[in-house]
Amino acid sequence: MIDMTPACLTTAGLLQALDESQLGAPTPCRDMDVAALLAHLGALSLAFTAAAGKQFGELTDTGPTPDAALDADWRANYPARLAALGAAWADPAAWTGTTRAAGIDFPAEVCGLIALTEVVVHGWDLARAAGLAYDVAPALLAAILPHVASFAEDPVEGLFDAPRAVADDAPALTRVVALTGRDPQWQPPR
Repeated sequence: MIDMTPACLTTAGLLQALDESQLGAPTPCRDMDVAALLAHLGALSLAFTAAAGKQFGELTDTGPTPDAALDADWRANYPARLAALGAAWADPAAWTGTTRAAGIDFPAEVCGLIALTEVVVHGWDLARAAGLAYDVAPALLAAILPHVASFAEDPVEGLFDAPRAVADDAPALTRVVALTGRDPQWQPPR
């Protein structure tokens, strides 16, 4: 079991620091501006919370909607959703058995790693887009690094872009984002 609550709360804190004028800004995440990335985070938080509780239904049976609209009250709703996501996966039962996300049944442990990876990588995306600091506990990065590395070795079309080359001794967060195809040096346009 991995306690993803710190990553969820760190990412939730970024949402509070965003300025409305940044919603249209680009992010390192391909084809997503800040508003689209926030909508994605809001939706995935609900879906992976349902997956943790094995509450199968519409949230776990459908994949992300690329053109999902940003909730009007996203600044209050999305941090609460991220906190609920962390709390749901704090239950050891969430990590056992089989669960479902995006209509795919797979081991709950894998689903938890996917949820954590989504929170961490998209948290990094938001932090970069907004020019904010983003720190993730080394233990969480150690948990997801082999997970994202496995997709770099055996790519799933549409999941990540081609991995970027970084030094083997680069910081763990740099290696994680590079393995997802993001440029670790990405900066917002000036």
